[in-house]
Amino acid sequence: MKASHSLGQRSSFWVAAAVIVHTLWTSAAPAVTYPLYAAQWHLTHTVTTAIFAVYPIAVVVALLLFGNLSDHIGRRTTILLGLAASLLGVLLFAVAQSVAWVFVGRAFMGVGVGLSTSPATAAMVEYSTGSSQRASFVTTAATGVGFALATLVGGALIEYAPYPMHLNFWVLFIVLGALFCTAWFLPRPTQGDVPPHWQPGDIAVPRSVATAFLTSAIAVTAGYTHGAVLLSLGAQVARDLIGSANALMNGAAIAQFAIVASIVSIFVKRMPPARAIALGGMASTIGMGLLMLSAARHSLPFFMSAIAIAGIAYSLLVFGGLAMINAKAPAGRRAATLSAVYVIAYLMMGAISLSLGVSATSWGLETGIDLGCSAVALLGLTAALLVVSTTAVGNLFNFRKRHLQNCSDSA
Repeated sequence: MKASHSLGQRSSFWVAAAVIVHTLWTSAAPAVTYPLYAAQWHLTHTVTTAIFAVYPIAVVVALLLFGNLSDHIGRRTTILLGLAASLLGVLLFAVAQSVAWVFVGRAFMGVGVGLSTSPATAAMVEYSTGSSQRASFVTTAATGVGFALATLVGGALIEYAPYPMHLNFWVLFIVLGALFCTAWFLPRPTQGDVPPHWQPGDIAVPRSVATAFLTSAIAVTAGYTHGAVLLSLGAQVARDLIGSANALMNGAAIAQFAIVASIVSIFVKRMPPARAIALGGMASTIGMGLLMLSAARHSLPFFMSAIAIAGIAYSLLVFGGLAMINAKAPAGRRAATLSAVYVIAYLMMGAISLSLGVSATSWGLETGIDLGCSAVALLGLTAALLVVSTTAVGNLFNFRKRHLQNCSDSA
């Protein structure tokens, strides 16, 4: 039962989708600002990628502590807590006077996303009357919209508006404030809708979904690490290796990743999750290979092609991974199980972005890109091989079961 002033089910679904948009917009908002920070505060690649890495690390901490919170206090309250933390983080970026402010703001952004991602994803399944594939498709599209808004709006404001290091975040702060006010009217849970006795950190995965969880976690991780490469160093690759100095053009180039991902998500929404993951793994390998080639050749066409194919890979891998685990996870453990998937994905995002920065500082930006792209491609291939082998074993088991049943019927 919903309160008299609560949103309806359809409206609540789209508000939850907007919360997913906020997670990627918040994550990607500083992407086109990193070169400005590096120039203004004389930062190395290690420091700029560390700014990015603080975010997924904070997300992981929030997920480990509070990943199951919405299963106990409700989706609405947990989403509001997450949006409040994101608002504080964005505000710190908007008024930042030194790199220390940015690090603290990034941590609050991570906490906000960690609190709101799983309940928003779970809420979309519930507000779509349990349709896991529709929810997974819209979730994937929403992340693409958030990514594109961050890089396009940020790039335009940095290039053509005053206060290039701050105005982008004031705009995002206003948007998040409006979203917080709207999310306030999400349905409140009734007493019987949520289990009692919440304990922090209780995000254990039910044994019955262990295989689906492993496949889903690797697929979503592979998809998210594409974003880690592009968000942490993409703008600097465009500027330093490709030779583009226009912030809007660089933002638009990176936004192509999200735009392609959103378009692809429309066409894959009815694709079996296993097939999506397998195709995504192959696309990941091609896209990362082209990105390495673009850095070596200083080629804009290769760079744009790599980003487009990476967008295809991201859409297939994230959709396939989320659709697989959404269909299998028990309703009472859905947020906790999704949190476990996101913990692995964000932890790897942080590890890869930090490794990128250290290697780029020590051996050069091109070498850092080569190492990062190789790691992402390996994850994509692993997801594809795992789902293919699991499907083959399942088909063999079903064939043997039917054969034995036929023999029994004949006897």
